[in-house]
Amino acid sequence: MTFARFTIAYWCVLIMALMPIICAAIAKYGMMGKPRRDGGFDNHNPRDWLARQGDWRGRANAAQANTFESLPFFFAAVIIAHLLQAGQTRLDILALLFVFLRIAYVMMYVADLAKTRSAIWAAALFINICILFSGYR
Repeated sequence: MTFARFTIAYWCVLIMALMPIICAAIAKYGMMGKPRRDGGFDNHNPRDWLARQGDWRGRANAAQANTFESLPFFFAAVIIAHLLQAGQTRLDILALLFVFLRIAYVMMYVADLAKTRSAIWAAALFINICILFSGYR
């Protein structure tokens, strides 16, 4: 009996699936115990509450949305690369690089470093394209 191996690239898929939740947690940080009437987190209308946030909380929420937007391409690229039997070491390194870039992207978004954030976004997109084509022969 053989067992499929869960590759590092697949672990990166899991990490990226959790990233939007982490971004939302950053946006909500410190507001969960505060009463709604005082501006605390509103679990009855969480999306409306997040949409009203400004400064770093609003940027963390925007990073959450952008992270969700990046997931389909990353997931597909990793799966396609595996199906095309891409070199596993290269694929794992590229997937890890993508995750690190996306973490840096969120940090730059929350810190309001727009130019750096945009450069990191472009680099992550390029890495994702490299993942997609890593199995191309």
